[in-house]
Amino acid sequence: MTEESAPFFLHREKVRPEWIDYNGHMNVAYYTLTFDHATDALFNYLDLGIDYVRRAGCSLFSAEAHTVFKQEVAEGASISFTAQLLGADEKRVHVFLRMFNEDEGYLAATIEFVSIHVDMQARRATPLPEEACKRVNDLVAAHASLPVPPEAGRAVTMTGRKNG
Repeated sequence: MTEESAPFFLHREKVRPEWIDYNGHMNVAYYTLTFDHATDALFNYLDLGIDYVRRAGCSLFSAEAHTVFKQEVAEGASISFTAQLLGADEKRVHVFLRMFNEDEGYLAATIEFVSIHVDMQARRATPLPEEACKRVNDLVAAHASLPVPPEAGRAVTMTGRKNG
């Protein structure tokens, strides 16, 4: 099994004191920030990060995201992130990230998102270049045999409540 054939380690950082809210745990805004740091690591891994933006004049923009908060994290906790690609097409990448509390060994949160490839000049969606598409699709293929995470594809709802 290669590193890419499983959700693979991307990023690690510590929960900073200024990220703690009045509830005594990391504020929701900083979950988003740390997931963004992990996303940057993934896009750098795929050669779609800042160097790509400068070289190609294109970038990946978040189009939709869903975060599931499983267990709180406290100041000073070491958190790490893994990535699993759930799918891609010529303009979009469907990503699933997990945040772990390394100190206590639990899954703290997940985020699922779709990013769209954008021409920075036109500010419009555009197909990924062939070589970038191949890198993304190779990773999607490496993850194809993995189970879909139980948090993936969820909608925001209140259990037992019917909409409408």
